[in-house]
Amino acid sequence: MGTARSRPGGAVRAPRRKRRLMARAALALARAAERAAGPGPGPGLGLGPGCARLVLLPPAGEPAERGGRAGGGSAPVEPGRAAPERGRPAEWREAVAAAAGALQAGGLVAVPTDTVYGVACLAQDSAAVRSIYSLKGRNGSKPLAICLGDVERLYRYCHVNVPDQLLRDLLPGPVTLVLERSEELNKDLNPFTSLVGVRIPDHPFMRDLARACSGPLALTSANISSQGSTLTVLEFQDLWPQLSLVVDGGPIGDIQSPECRLGSTVVDLSVSGKFSIIRPGCALTPTVEILKKKYGLVPESS
Repeated sequence: MGTARSRPGGAVRAPRRKRRLMARAALALARAAERAAGPGPGPGLGLGPGCARLVLLPPAGEPAERGGRAGGGSAPVEPGRAAPERGRPAEWREAVAAAAGALQAGGLVAVPTDTVYGVACLAQDSAAVRSIYSLKGRNGSKPLAICLGDVERLYRYCHVNVPDQLLRDLLPGPVTLVLERSEELNKDLNPFTSLVGVRIPDHPFMRDLARACSGPLALTSANISSQGSTLTVLEFQDLWPQLSLVVDGGPIGDIQSPECRLGSTVVDLSVSGKFSIIRPGCALTPTVEILKKKYGLVPESS
């Protein structure tokens, strides 16, 4: 299968050749389904009656600005404004527009992230949030994270009690930060808790998509609850019939490696001066090192 290349935060990028082969396989599958089903439901590759459309994500091209990671940081973007998509190919921009349109229509969209494949909807759309729980067979008491495109937007939906630079040292990256939610967030999203997890994935498509939407996305892994995380779109085929769109960004990391399925590191920063690891995930070591050594936070159990 070739040698995978390591990425910061513990994720792994598959070789380009394998990504191309996987994309071709998905394209062949989609076209076969489309031929069998007849005309698809609009632009894109139809996967049959009642199924999602498949969008193959091309290479991103040169980004407008470099993303960050655990231990990295992000370039500032003016709040409420999308960063220009300089260097993005037309097919990329079309994929972002198609996904944003499906979300605005109340749909569920499967998306690639910097860790595993996810399913997203508009966090402020209560009906769509209920649909995600139904899709996954998820316990209603388990919270959903929100996804944003930039650190600046985080302040609208969360009450922050840590330095801004701490946020930028961890985001974008494979980390979910749990903070106090603000009154701006949909009250039907996680109504049983005053906290919310925030993701800013270090993935150009996810950041472009989040910037293209007026509010936060609700984001969860693309799998049935209690089942393993998914690294290719073919691994969650059973969910396709309930999705509006599947964005195929190729395999995420080494599909043979269990470590690549760990998901993001989830850390609670809601208590001043302390942190609590809720899920170790794929970026535990660099995350804890930043929190302890650079900012002097202590584990909440201490």
